[in-house]
Amino acid sequence: MHAVKSPLSDVDQKAVSEAIQGALVDLIDLSLVAKQVHWNVVGPRFRTVHLQPDEVVDTARTHSDTVAERASALGDPPDGRAATVAAGSGLDTVARGWAEDTEAVRTLVASLSAVITRMRERVAATGDADPVTQDTFIHLAALEKYHWMFQAENV
Repeated sequence: MHAVKSPLSDVDQKAVSEAIQGALVDLIDLSLVAKQVHWNVVGPRFRTVHLQPDEVVDTARTHSDTVAERASALGDPPDGRAATVAAGSGLDTVARGWAEDTEAVRTLVASLSAVITRMRERVAATGDADPVTQDTFIHLAALEKYHWMFQAENV
């Protein structure tokens, strides 16, 4: 078998790989949380809240693919298996069943906040080790836009 070799030093590779894997897990779980909210929201603002999580899903899925491919390019096989996501996610679990629209929005705000906090930590952790990976994390600013928009809904 041929292995992809990283151009990074072993120390930098370890730090970057941990950051990338954590980002992948969080992005996959964020897409699942947003889909769960999308499917189960009820209430007077159903239609509006029902449509918005799909934007988060699309962004999270696109960026999870970018992050996974970055891992591969650096010689680190990405792991997006369900068990890995369940074990490593920094997001709270979503309750089963219907979610009132205001609670659904609160769930999205909390999930986005958790991912954004962890992404900002990864930006710091990868800056010296690999500015290219750091730039990948910086481009996740779209998540902050959604965070702002969902917060504005529950004012």
